[in-house]
Amino acid sequence: MDMHIKPSLEDLLLEVAGGERDTFAALYRAASPQLFALALRILKRRDAAEEVLQEAFVNVWRHAVDFRPERGTAMGWMATIVRNRALDRLRRVRPEMSLDEAPERHGWADPAPDPLASATMSESARRLDDCLERLEDGPRRAIRLAYYQGLTHEALSARLGAPLGTVKSWVRRGLMRLKTCLESKP
Repeated sequence: MDMHIKPSLEDLLLEVAGGERDTFAALYRAASPQLFALALRILKRRDAAEEVLQEAFVNVWRHAVDFRPERGTAMGWMATIVRNRALDRLRRVRPEMSLDEAPERHGWADPAPDPLASATMSESARRLDDCLERLEDGPRRAIRLAYYQGLTHEALSARLGAPLGTVKSWVRRGLMRLKTCLESKP
């Protein structure tokens, strides 16, 4: 790997599929802030998000050979793993207290950059936000609630006060428009 050219996440993941441990560390450094932010946003507990991130990266290591670049981005593939792990955890155990409710939360300062800030700084996150903003309000809200909070179509329908068929259409068409938008951007 040429040290002057920053490898893409896809390149790193393909090397990890070949068993490259050093590349796995590089993949972790490159992707973990965004993936941690995703887990934290879903779980609302730092300790749970850290555990889910660790489990997800073990899964990435074990299943890197299953990644297919022609089917999507490396970040999308890994984010799906993190999201599914986080949602599984939510289903198993209801969080006892969210970060916002914890009285000692003010003493939890972390010297590292804020994971959410790191995620929003990434190019792919900016592209996704740009594409999401192009959607109408209903589809945009439905996709965000489904992705970040793991709501089902039925729960989305109740939360948004829209018929189930409408919500399903918003999500399906919105995801198709997002895919087209993301594929058209450099």
